[in-house]
Amino acid sequence: MPKTRTATTSHHSVTQRSILNRAISTIGMTLIGAFFLFPFFWMVVTSLKPTVEVFSTGTSIMGSEIAWSNYPSALQSMPFGRIILNSLLVATAGSLLVMTVSVLSAYAFSRLRFRFRDHLFLLFLGTLVLPQEVLVIPLYIGMQKAGLVNSYFALIVPFAFGAFGAFLIRQFLLSLPGEFEEAARIDGCGDVRILFHVLLPLLKAPILVVGVFAFIDYWSTFLWPLIVVNDSHLATIPLGLQMFSGERGTDWGPMMAAVTMATLPSIVIVVFLQRQLEKGVALGAFGGR
Repeated sequence: MPKTRTATTSHHSVTQRSILNRAISTIGMTLIGAFFLFPFFWMVVTSLKPTVEVFSTGTSIMGSEIAWSNYPSALQSMPFGRIILNSLLVATAGSLLVMTVSVLSAYAFSRLRFRFRDHLFLLFLGTLVLPQEVLVIPLYIGMQKAGLVNSYFALIVPFAFGAFGAFLIRQFLLSLPGEFEEAARIDGCGDVRILFHVLLPLLKAPILVVGVFAFIDYWSTFLWPLIVVNDSHLATIPLGLQMFSGERGTDWGPMMAAVTMATLPSIVIVVFLQRQLEKGVALGAFGGR
């Protein structure tokens, strides 16, 4: 009996500890989630305030009225359709180019054998520590000499050759067994057929992660378009938001309405592809050797 009672007490203690840990974890994750979601909440609430009340309502969350008129005003204050179209074109084409470059470079650095391969990959990986501010001046000079300033090419191509996507996909490739490729080579397949017919179907998750990250990066980047684009017909969303600021100040209500509408595509993409993104990050980050 004493042993049975001791075992029951121990099991009860473990159960209570498990419930307590789960409750603490849930509360902690809820607080962290609220912390990260608060800027989005503030953005939406501000977009529904009259401009004169954005900074004058004190601790009040809502304004004196719900200013739905901020949204039509945002659409009329700038060529919103053209700007959205430019951003979609740049972000879509840029993400496709990034995925293509990442797959090819990852395959080269993980499967092909050539001299100084690992040293070159470390050098390539070292470009991740370079901030964009360091790169924009030489890139702009190059675009200017090539006559490509004020073009979609200048908006898309220069930053499509980063090392992040290549690193993520390379880590996943290194975790795959070599039997797939050996069987394909026995059947007479070369490197190109092995990549596109054998490995590419297995790379969907990490490629999707790279594509989504690249899309969001192109969608939200401000510094490079500000430098390389002077034509309003090529303006992307971050540049278009400048149109709400003038000599008389910033029209905060319509501006926040425009920001809210511009943020929706990225949020929708992340929400609908959440499981695939989690799988891709896990496989890419922890695979390899």
